[in-house]
Amino acid sequence: PDADHHYGHAKAESVAALLATGLLFITSAWIIFEAARRLLISETHVSFAWWAIAIIVASVIIDFNRSRALSAVARKTASEALEADALHFSSDMWSSLVVLAGLAATWLGYPQADAVAALIVAVFVGLAGWRLGKRTLATLLDAAPAGATERIAAIVKAEEGVLALSRLRLRPAGATLFTGVVVDVRRTLPIDDLVALKASIARRITAEFATADVTVTANPVALDDESIFQRVMLIAQRQGAAIHHLTVQSLGTRRAVSFDLEVPGALALGEAHEIATRLEDAVRLELGDDVEVESHIEPLPDGEISGIEASPNRRRPIERALESFAASTPRLSDIHNIRVRESVGGLYVHYHCRFAPDDRVETVHAAIDRIDHGLRELHPEVRRVVAHAEPLGRDRHRL
Repeated sequence: PDADHHYGHAKAESVAALLATGLLFITSAWIIFEAARRLLISETHVSFAWWAIAIIVASVIIDFNRSRALSAVARKTASEALEADALHFSSDMWSSLVVLAGLAATWLGYPQADAVAALIVAVFVGLAGWRLGKRTLATLLDAAPAGATERIAAIVKAEEGVLALSRLRLRPAGATLFTGVVVDVRRTLPIDDLVALKASIARRITAEFATADVTVTANPVALDDESIFQRVMLIAQRQGAAIHHLTVQSLGTRRAVSFDLEVPGALALGEAHEIATRLEDAVRLELGDDVEVESHIEPLPDGEISGIEASPNRRRPIERALESFAASTPRLSDIHNIRVRESVGGLYVHYHCRFAPDDRVETVHAAIDRIDHGLRELHPEVRRVVAHAEPLGRDRHRL
């Protein structure tokens, strides 16, 4: 392949084979014309010497070996030009055998046998040209190999995650089978899963057709069983918006959708509001104008930041405050593995705590939230608190 020939130059093989086919037909036509002229119009005396017979016998042996060698390489490389050459030698071999038979009959006193033998040779050459021309034209016209369409379609449809095979195109060019596959997939399929699905389809096809050059395209399709939650998350993903705390409420015949939208903290409110408005409008367009959509704008969490372990003087007041909150929080057994880090923006506090295994997540979250708010009131320098809740009786590796 190059900048102007994206599929390579393999079709040159087919063009060469087509030219060879034309030569075969021209040869056949000339032999038929000459044989008919000798049979119908004139009498021709045929003379031959022993060395001529020896040359023909030698050519039969040589043509046989050349035809076998070329056919083997043609099958290995899928070269139509080499296959055409192999057919030439094969035709020559059979033609030479017919010539020997015709000469033998002429020597026995049947002078017309030479012209009859020539007609038989023409039939051999014509049949070889017909077979080669048919295959060559099929390749030039991009005909799919026999049975390949059904086999590849079965492979694609059997792949988990494929809703339907939308289109399949096969284009042979030399040894390569260019394969274009278009499938329908669920539009809520995560990007990573979609990439893995396309790679799996290509891998399965090349396992069946080693020379296949596979391109897989996926069409996202909306299904009736999509939830509103999935649809809103998909819209946000398409717009590159980070949302969380997505809530969907049913209000009789109406629905209300709300979510927190994260934007860079340094962004001006006007710009942030435009982002929120575009997202809200997209949700209404998807769900209907009667849907109530509200967004809460908040700053994106910090990215990677530099920090150091807090000094003992700064860490101990935080630890005492957390232990005090733990003692006054029902069902919380203890707070441990406390870490305090300092950064330019303030203190980052991490700790582990234990609750009963049967406590509800919402109960645990509410208790942790109260500790978070209480700690921030006592220590305004705390920028973020990260609490990991563990069930009693299960330990986590201490970092």
